Amino acid sequence: MSRPLSDYEKRKQISVRGLAGVENVSDLKKNFNRHLHFTLVKDRNVATPRDYYFALAHTVRDHLVGRWIRTQQYYYEKDPKRIYYLSLEFYMGRTLQNTMVNLGLQNACDEATYQLGLDMEELQEIEEDAGLGNGGLGRLAACFLDSMASLGLAAYGYGIRYEFGIFNQKISGGWQVEEADDWLRYGNPWEKARPEYMIPVHFYGRVDHGPDGTKWIDTQVILALPYDTPIPGYRNNTVNTMRLWSARAPNEFNLKDFNVGGYIQAVLDRNLAENISRVLYPNDNFFEGKELRLKQEYFVVAATLQDIIRRFKSSKFGSRDPVRTSFEAFPDKVAIQLNDTHPSLAIPELMRVLVDTEKLDWDKAWDITVRTCAYTNHTVLPEALERWPVHLLETLLPRHLEIIYEINQRFLDRVNAMYPGDLDRLRRMSLVEEGSIKRINMAHLCIVGSHVINGVARIHSDILKKTVFKDFYELEPHKFQNKTNGITPRRWLVLCNPGLAEVIAERIGEEYISDLDHLKKLLAFVDDEGFIRDVAKIKQENKLKFAAYLEEEYKVKINPNSLFDVQVKRIHEYKRQLLNCLHVITLYNRIKKEPNQYFVPRTVMIGGKAAPGYHMAKMIIKLVTAIGDVINNDPVIGDRLKMIFLENYRVSLAEKVVPAADLSEQISTAGTEASGTGNMKFMLNGALTIGTMDGANVEMAEEAGEENFFIFGMRVEDVEEMDRKGYCAKDYYDRIPELRQVIDQLSSGFFSPKQPELFKDIVNMLMNNDRFKVFADYEAYIKCQENVSALYRNTKEWTKKVIKNIATSGKFSSDRTITQYAREIWGVEPTRHKIPAPDDPRE
Repeated sequence: MSRPLSDYEKRKQISVRGLAGVENVSDLKKNFNRHLHFTLVKDRNVATPRDYYFALAHTVRDHLVGRWIRTQQYYYEKDPKRIYYLSLEFYMGRTLQNTMVNLGLQNACDEATYQLGLDMEELQEIEEDAGLGNGGLGRLAACFLDSMASLGLAAYGYGIRYEFGIFNQKISGGWQVEEADDWLRYGNPWEKARPEYMIPVHFYGRVDHGPDGTKWIDTQVILALPYDTPIPGYRNNTVNTMRLWSARAPNEFNLKDFNVGGYIQAVLDRNLAENISRVLYPNDNFFEGKELRLKQEYFVVAATLQDIIRRFKSSKFGSRDPVRTSFEAFPDKVAIQLNDTHPSLAIPELMRVLVDTEKLDWDKAWDITVRTCAYTNHTVLPEALERWPVHLLETLLPRHLEIIYEINQRFLDRVNAMYPGDLDRLRRMSLVEEGSIKRINMAHLCIVGSHVINGVARIHSDILKKTVFKDFYELEPHKFQNKTNGITPRRWLVLCNPGLAEVIAERIGEEYISDLDHLKKLLAFVDDEGFIRDVAKIKQENKLKFAAYLEEEYKVKINPNSLFDVQVKRIHEYKRQLLNCLHVITLYNRIKKEPNQYFVPRTVMIGGKAAPGYHMAKMIIKLVTAIGDVINNDPVIGDRLKMIFLENYRVSLAEKVVPAADLSEQISTAGTEASGTGNMKFMLNGALTIGTMDGANVEMAEEAGEENFFIFGMRVEDVEEMDRKGYCAKDYYDRIPELRQVIDQLSSGFFSPKQPELFKDIVNMLMNNDRFKVFADYEAYIKCQENVSALYRNTKEWTKKVIKNIATSGKFSSDRTITQYAREIWGVEPTRHKIPAPDDPRE
């Protein structure tokens, strides 16, 4: 088979990112050389590939700056309602190519670098991923920023500029090893420090209730230094801002506590203050109640709210009254979206500022706070819900604890008035949970202090109303909404899959890039022989390219004609990578039993990071690698079955594997995955889904038609029924011979001959303590996988289902999600209006 085209070669053939409206190639080359010379102080004799990447990044950034400044001027002139998206995670990935796509510069830059004798793809690979997130929640925030800019919303992302993002994962002897992600080592060309907007944040101290009002005094001060990153919309000249805070010690930090002899130690201790923004906590769907984490959560909230209020006061509206800002209009001009409970302290902090500093009475301040804040819930897993110990809040944030107690008392008075004498309900709904350790339930705080609470897929939002937050829904049903998640089609189709983007554009035009609903027009081409052939050809090219990547990176040669069966996401028991493992071993046993029978060749890839302290997740990674060691080296198996663990899964690796996948594994226990967004990326890029009716899978199957999905297993009501009756894994072990064989192999050390006991913890969990009921779905999953293999043998029918999936994936654009947030929560109207281009002639 011929060598697959590089992305550059594909782009030379296509028009999706054409040259129209950009400066000519010679000017790009001139500016590239100018930056190499004046910004990096290098010439071509001594420049490294990294220098060339930085020169190109600065050249592209030049095209952002005029638009960025013009956008902020435009917002000042128009004074729209501003949206503030507060998130402890923004999983941005790489910026260079995304910026070129959104500005329409990609082809011109390709040509310029080619003429300079450089390889664009090599330069792009040099860029570090901005890995400031764990998984779905942080990547969703990144997609939302792209959509908010593309929809012309005056929106700001606020978070922390972690010095070290999500750890780099190495696999050593089959085990995960964590390495620090020093992503800023060579600098970041996309950010701009703003020391002029540095803000003090207070911790510890005590509360003084005096005749002049309440004051929080004797505090320790940490400075929050903002770094701004431009967020360009798609071809609309809008460039919004992501502002990330970095912790800095004030100059007098600790010096007053030492005599002259302690000066050196006092200066060294500045590091303690700056640890706040040092590292991202690497936990996904798990709450870690450490003091440093609480400091991070308050740090971002306190700095952000001061910034929001400063901007409100300096806006045309806020500054109309020269004597005193009227906060009456605050909710009309400001919307604060809390991305999960991590920024929940925004609620008591806004109350503190309004009541203690701005001297509003409680009821007025509370009305403003509730109308300003909205809360997105991302999980129903109990271990993920944040509950902060009271003693920690009392030490670190004493005034906020007082405010939370007051919020709780007033709220419980309301509940008691509605349900007199229902003490059990009061206990369930209290923000304060009594017990051996008294805790504050942060989800309850968010619900009480917000005007809208939303889940992230229809089934998830329904579960919130029926179970997790049932009492709150009964009290205030009007507060609860659903906002099904989405992904940006710019990064997750145009950028990562240019061949597919173009064959779509050839049939239906390019409007789908900014309005993904246009993909429905592809339904007219489901039976078109030429289109079927083109889609299959693009998929095969992507598979060849990824196979070459795997061979280079992992020294594993795989069959590019095999079915690429992919499960990439965080490693977690509820996502059931173990069910996938059981299937692979079952296939292995079947081939060994009947080696002369035809089997549809399959390459199973599992990738994802395990939280460093999550023992079972780390054991799952070891199991995947151990199974691969046996299967991949068995001459009887040959290239009919391979199992590969994809090391260090991250945004930039997702951009490679998603376009190459044939089958997307979305197999969580029904009722546990809030939404999922990886499922949407695979659907848009032409993979078929095998999945449970969980999260957004339900709506994806609804859009595409269940006949174009591989659905299996228990539904939510089946899981609930099993919980009532009791789940007994041994019943399945006794009844299903193939399952029994697999478990016995794990128990006997078949996949770990040097350590026969290695997987006893996994076996013990599956047999005795499996919250996620892997065995209960085993039979249905195996049967469904047989249907997958049978269909894969018929390339034409498989591709027709692929086309139906792509054509019906329009709903899962983050543009649609953000449009709904804007209209139904924030009270603003998205616009495709193009901001006037800046005055700079180069722009």
